[in-house]
Amino acid sequence: MFPIRDSVSRSREPVIVWAIIGLNVAMFLYQLGLSGASERFFTYQHALVPLRYLSPEWGWGVGLPPTDLTPFFTSMFMHGGFLHIILNLWTLWIFGPALEDRLGPARFGILYLASGLAAGVAHVVFNAGSYMPMLGASGAIAGVIGAYAVRFPFAWVRVLVPIVFIPLFFSIPALVFAGIWFFLQVMQGASELLNPYAGAGGIAWWAHIGGFVAGIVFLRLLEPPHPAGGRHAWYNGGPWEQFTRRR
Repeated sequence: MFPIRDSVSRSREPVIVWAIIGLNVAMFLYQLGLSGASERFFTYQHALVPLRYLSPEWGWGVGLPPTDLTPFFTSMFMHGGFLHIILNLWTLWIFGPALEDRLGPARFGILYLASGLAAGVAHVVFNAGSYMPMLGASGAIAGVIGAYAVRFPFAWVRVLVPIVFIPLFFSIPALVFAGIWFFLQVMQGASELLNPYAGAGGIAWWAHIGGFVAGIVFLRLLEPPHPAGGRHAWYNGGPWEQFTRRR
């Protein structure tokens, strides 16, 4: 399922979402300017390599000091190709603005970074013996998806599902979209635990799982006081907001 748009309106420009997109694009352009040994060195220095932290001797031996924790941050803004960055940033643009509008820029920024950090920790824990660098914003964006689904469970998400060569378009509640998405991540992550070599060099499923769960947890910690009208009205965007297309 590929999300196309959501049904929640917003009252202000998503400045933090734009800033995150800008940082990711700037980092990607910088990566494109590297080649050969310099590209590999930059990737291993700033992407997240689990073995670096769980086998300090290995880290020191290959010039990746385990005392440097910055890759937990920098890996969130790196990508491995055009399709990787386009899919990630598009998903952020679909789910991020409405969530930032309700949480406020500062709270949204904290939730995004905290989800990304949790995603990195989950990846390291479940891939303890991996020397493959993990990079990408998908762990942090998974946190945005989880928080969005809890914050706007009945918002409509328009999705595209390609059936062979036929594009199928339909709308589903955000909670259903997130539930299906999370179920797929868990299934793929569990299959990698049973067969670790099957997913070598592939998608960081456990980063997605960790980020998703963290997004829900941090939403509960960061959500502002509910306005007049009650928790239910605030959580579902009010009776009209669910059916208002974002411009």
